Amino acid sequence: MTPHPHPHPHPHPHPQPQPHRIRVGIDVGGTFTDAVAVDSATLELVAQVKVPTSHHHEDGVAHGIVEALDRLLKDVGCAPDDVGFLAHGTTQATNALLEGDVAPVGLIGIGTGPGALPTKRLAGLAALELTPGKRLPLHYAHVTDPDDTKAVHAAVATLIAAGAQVLVASEPFSVDVPDGERAVLDAAREHGIPMTAAHQITSLYGLRKRTRTAVVNAAILPKMLATADLVDRSIATAGVTAPLMVMRCDGGVMSLDEMRRRPLLTVLSGPAAGVAGALMQERVSEGVFLETGGTSTDISVVRRGKVAVRHATILGRSSYLSALDVRTVGVGGGSMARIAGGKVHAAGPRSAHIAGLPYACFADLEDLAGAELVTVTPLDGDPDDYAVLEAAGGRFAITMTCAANALGRVPEGDFAACDPEVARAALQPLADALGTDVAGAATQFLDAGVKQVKDVTEAMMHDYRLDRDTAVLVGGGGGAASVTPHLAADTGLPGRIARHNEVISPIGVALALVREQIERIIPGATQEQILGVRNEAEAAVVAQGAAPAAVEVEVTVDPQTNTVRAVATGATELRTQDRTHRTGDTERLDAAAASLRTAPATVRVLAATPTHTVYGSEQPRRFRRTRHPVRVLDADGVVRLHAADATVATTTVGEAPELLADLVRNATSYGDGGVRAPALRLLLGTRIADLSGVLEAGPLLALARSELRSRAADEPVVAVVEVRS
Repeated sequence: MTPHPHPHPHPHPHPQPQPHRIRVGIDVGGTFTDAVAVDSATLELVAQVKVPTSHHHEDGVAHGIVEALDRLLKDVGCAPDDVGFLAHGTTQATNALLEGDVAPVGLIGIGTGPGALPTKRLAGLAALELTPGKRLPLHYAHVTDPDDTKAVHAAVATLIAAGAQVLVASEPFSVDVPDGERAVLDAAREHGIPMTAAHQITSLYGLRKRTRTAVVNAAILPKMLATADLVDRSIATAGVTAPLMVMRCDGGVMSLDEMRRRPLLTVLSGPAAGVAGALMQERVSEGVFLETGGTSTDISVVRRGKVAVRHATILGRSSYLSALDVRTVGVGGGSMARIAGGKVHAAGPRSAHIAGLPYACFADLEDLAGAELVTVTPLDGDPDDYAVLEAAGGRFAITMTCAANALGRVPEGDFAACDPEVARAALQPLADALGTDVAGAATQFLDAGVKQVKDVTEAMMHDYRLDRDTAVLVGGGGGAASVTPHLAADTGLPGRIARHNEVISPIGVALALVREQIERIIPGATQEQILGVRNEAEAAVVAQGAAPAAVEVEVTVDPQTNTVRAVATGATELRTQDRTHRTGDTERLDAAAASLRTAPATVRVLAATPTHTVYGSEQPRRFRRTRHPVRVLDADGVVRLHAADATVATTTVGEAPELLADLVRNATSYGDGGVRAPALRLLLGTRIADLSGVLEAGPLLALARSELRSRAADEPVVAVVEVRS
């Protein structure tokens, strides 16, 4: 993350008497390592610290992590055993790939006869380009019989002699029959170097893509193992007994042991930490999260309470790594104004940080005395239309942050706030050059910069079919105020800056849930096979420390690709938020009415559980059936589920199977696209079980029964059923 140019350190929260245990989140950035302490019960931020990232220390980034933790505990006044949860996010894997700092990989292909041809072609993965002119260091060896121990030893010896520091075994169809890959690893184990098999990284078909994903994972394995061991030892030495978790690229965390097996999951995890913060702290259920630094803005989506993920592109090739779908725009708080033809025609991509210039709005007023506007070329090869000020105090950049402050878009106390008088003085020479006033110049500047962000935001909202009636824009990062408020005004969407936006990433790390995704390609998957994938995902997060009673599993069955996908999430501890923060009936009703775009008097309470309330209204339509939109709000007044047209029914666990069968049968749709079961969601205890990813009635009802198992027969259940168009 680019450091913010504010000349004064941002005030930290005052250390408070600490009645509860704390959750610690540490975000290891390229320049600084940020750490936060969050109260485990109230989930409120109680302290934050910033230390330089220790890239060049003999213990590497582990030293900075421990230093940040030590300072944090002193600020909060906690002992190491008061830490109930500890997680860190790191850019180390991403940087290793970007910089080409990877280990040579030895790839052992398995196959005989015609089956040997596709694996032998895998030697071509050595053509993968890490950086311009630098290719992936890959050495290939082939074995025809994986049970021939002598042949395997010879292949391994050849690869190690060629320089391989880590091994990968790959065989066609190993996702179905992994015995060959396992046999190779067992035989190679005595050679004492790290190793993995392609089927351990993903269970999806596609030999080349599966192997490519496994090879990239292996290339960063030695470096990540070394760091994991150092961090683990350092945390233990510091006296922290909580298990160490690591941020994943899909918005969740994983155990350190899981990171040792699949370090590739930490690639691209930087933006994921920020959106996890928006999801958990800001409790966004539908919207766009914009994390703005000094140079760029990362844009990601939260849809129906879940982050949007997709298979990531790594080293210019598609992979089987499911990562946050984040799209980056080269506009941030430090983006400089570009002028031509008497108007601001663009903002950035060059920022004040890269140009080596201070922000004009953070100067002293006397430093701006006699300011004149000139245009410059910030770096060799840049256009010569970047506007800067030549003033008594030197040369200053006019930035998006300057414009936002001049226009009153930056809230008082925000990380990017400055003296409004200085901001207006910084914009006055630009206004004079454009023939307008300060407000006009600032608006023109922000319009030019935010347009780029708006185009991507609108495209992502369209791609993920976000409901504009409930979507919100949430800004994070130190430069949030330079983009999000103006974008909200421009689009007409509600927008806000996240609390503690400058440390939203480490907050996201501290609050993230344990997550695991299991994917299988199963043509004609049976109910038992679908339940098997679901249960495997649930068991995986429980094995990593998630409390079993808090685990939620979302299952999706894609009939076009025959992919069965289960995503399980769970907290490492059962958390009970401070009841004083809960909203009242009137507040929740007003929030539901606002989301439904109707008057509170027209909204009815359709059902309720101890933690959720279901609201609905009617929308008569001319010549068509009346719609019944529904909103489900939690005790904090946050919309957790919205349906454009749904049926709501209340029952008990004991009676639910029969009622659900009737509801599903009556709401099943028939058409040219085939038979489609309705989208079903169940409100159970504190959870919303989302079963909407299953299109067939049999597996859908089987999953519903699995959600009901082990619950008391008289426990209430609320079903929300949507007919699919």
